[in-house]
Amino acid sequence: MQWTLAATEQPPEWFIQAVKKYTPASSGVYAAQLLWQRGIRDTQQLEGFVNYKTYQPASPFEFGEEMHRAVARLQLARNAGEKIAIWGDFDADGITSTSVLWDGLGEFFVQNSQLSYYIPNRLKESHGLNYAGIDNLAKQDCTLIVTCDTGSTNIDEIIYAQKLGIDVIVTDHHTLLPERPPVIAIINPRNLPNEHPLYNLSGVAVAYKLVEALYQTLPNIPKHPLTDLLDLVAVGLIADLVQLSGDCRYLAQLGIQRLQEDFKQPPAARRRPGVGRLLELCQKSGDRPTDISFGLGPRINAVSRIQGDASFCVELLTSRDIKRCSELAEDTELANARRKSLQKDVQTQVAQKLTQLDLSTTSAIVLADAQWPVGVLGLVAGQVAQETGRPTILLSTEELGTGDWGLGTGEDSSQSPIPNPQSLARGSARSINSVDLYQLVKDQAHLLHRFGGHPFAAGLSMLVENIPLFTEAINQRLRQSLGGKTLTATVQADIVVTVADLGKDLFLELKILEPCGMGNPVPKLLIQNCWFENAWHRNQQDSQGKKIQYIKTDFDIRDDSTRNPFPGIWWGHYKDELPIGRCDCIAELDYNTFKKRYEIRLIAVRPSANSVFTTHNSELILDWRNQKHSALRTQNSALILEECPTSWDDLRTCWKRCLYNNQQLAIAWSKPNQQSPNQIWLTLIGIAKYLSRTHQPVTRVQLLEKLGISNQALLLGIRALKYLGFTVQRQDNNLRIIQELKNISKTQADAAASKFLAAVREEQFQREYFAEVPLSTIAAMVNTQ
Repeated sequence: MQWTLAATEQPPEWFIQAVKKYTPASSGVYAAQLLWQRGIRDTQQLEGFVNYKTYQPASPFEFGEEMHRAVARLQLARNAGEKIAIWGDFDADGITSTSVLWDGLGEFFVQNSQLSYYIPNRLKESHGLNYAGIDNLAKQDCTLIVTCDTGSTNIDEIIYAQKLGIDVIVTDHHTLLPERPPVIAIINPRNLPNEHPLYNLSGVAVAYKLVEALYQTLPNIPKHPLTDLLDLVAVGLIADLVQLSGDCRYLAQLGIQRLQEDFKQPPAARRRPGVGRLLELCQKSGDRPTDISFGLGPRINAVSRIQGDASFCVELLTSRDIKRCSELAEDTELANARRKSLQKDVQTQVAQKLTQLDLSTTSAIVLADAQWPVGVLGLVAGQVAQETGRPTILLSTEELGTGDWGLGTGEDSSQSPIPNPQSLARGSARSINSVDLYQLVKDQAHLLHRFGGHPFAAGLSMLVENIPLFTEAINQRLRQSLGGKTLTATVQADIVVTVADLGKDLFLELKILEPCGMGNPVPKLLIQNCWFENAWHRNQQDSQGKKIQYIKTDFDIRDDSTRNPFPGIWWGHYKDELPIGRCDCIAELDYNTFKKRYEIRLIAVRPSANSVFTTHNSELILDWRNQKHSALRTQNSALILEECPTSWDDLRTCWKRCLYNNQQLAIAWSKPNQQSPNQIWLTLIGIAKYLSRTHQPVTRVQLLEKLGISNQALLLGIRALKYLGFTVQRQDNNLRIIQELKNISKTQADAAASKFLAAVREEQFQREYFAEVPLSTIAAMVNTQ
């Protein structure tokens, strides 16, 4: 495993003093260094980041006409007494989204008689809308569906619902198709500029914004304050691992405060007794983001992973019945214990299979087993990918319902199941920063039955007989893209500290960065030349005292900076795995509410003699995406890349040029404003007809600029034009297009047009991806060849 240390540029003294105002018990140096590294570099930014009271949240009506349409349709439904169904999802973001709409819309519609909710079964259905569920709602005389955390790509299902007399309002945050779905309204932050403060909202936060808009439109109707929903919003936001910036950070800060306030109340006085009981069972107090990411989130997710049906989780989060909530919380805790046990079992089996692989010649790990439960494969695949530094795909060949993908990514999908589910292998894929998993697997689409996801996580299914071919193909493709380089697991430390630094003062100093998440990760501390004492391990137990096979090692850490040891834990490891003698380690500082002590959580460790650190210079690539022309561009000597790429190879070529010329690379493209592929095709036909009629020449560059596509897509478009009776002739640097009267094969023309449309869709997907891919991913990917 390669260890890296973040750039150690020291912030100026004035900035350190500004940070110290928020950390009076300590020097503020470490917090200032982290904030400076993460782009917080002036006092206004600092105050907005640390103190949510100074932040001005965006109005829900910044979603524009879509929000107005949604509110108007809900008002119409309320006035007409219509029946409304909330269609949610089975992961933590989907469950909390459903709960927010259940409580929020429940202020305007009578629950159970007017308002209902539906959560798909993870083991029998996929993410998103489905025909059977829509049929069931139609039988109940439902006339409006409000989705949450799903629905943006369910075009066919939405059309089907319309035919049955059911309107659809979509609230979601996943990738949009080029065409707007035929809905009453679609409230999705992906429609906003990616620098917009609402852009990173998760599903639960989008649902909250819809309720907020209703509260503002009909302020005299609700009996409970809107802020009652914020604790649920925080749970969904943090559990879904979205980037906590803008309104996301603001809502999470407010929500954690509400969560803690409610937990401090006696059980009988809590607004959410189910949440309080869950926190008790996982021995958390609700005042830390980690109480959600390591406590509430995994437990809510465990229910669908183990049982399939997670509908009762909505009742757990929203009911005021203490006895009922306690029963449901116990059921959730048992599901999580079962999940841990299954996950550990699968991890052990995967580890055994890994010993039979030669990782020096394996670029992508693909493993399958008939006994592996699909629900935990994504979790295990993520751990294996992190530990080995290789994209990992784990497949189960057990017989399951035909809807399960084991996605865990929130991506909607639809495709008819094949007749014999027993012949299918189903599972999950997880990647590392330097490998675009989506493209890697998509290149082998001809071997797959279903596939969906994004560059870092996906779900897939294929015929069992295709597994060897698939394994060989993706390894060959990945080796080609790596150009002979070997993938390695990496872990990055943020700051260097000593054991003497550890404790309450440093914890409180670093706490001003919370809530942490994507784009603002939990600080990783590098402790050098240290050693361990009093190490011991044990099996963790569930709340019933039953053993589950999950190991935790406790220890004391020491170094030469102090005579006092400091406690720590290492999850999933035995004490014998700790090196003997002097070591370097990377850890996170935490507070254990159960033991009421400060401690470190060990991330990585190795003997000091072998520790080699690579300083990551994040300043080599400048992120100017979606920024208007500024003086920086004229004053900086960086190579400015303004055209949004459609492949990593395009970026790598520019990067190599920068390295050769010893200059920085500035990525300066904007989020693409793209026409639908069908409209681009019609535009190309229109241009061809016009040029044929006027006998005017055209250059390739002119066509590319007009259509907004690549050379490769244009070539496919020209080929498709030939099947419509057009002849394209090259004269010097110009093209001349002539339309001839001849027999046209509709079949061939449709096939050629389909290839062109598919190429355009893929390019548009890639441009959308490059518009928002994290800078850290770009830095990793450009160095893989």
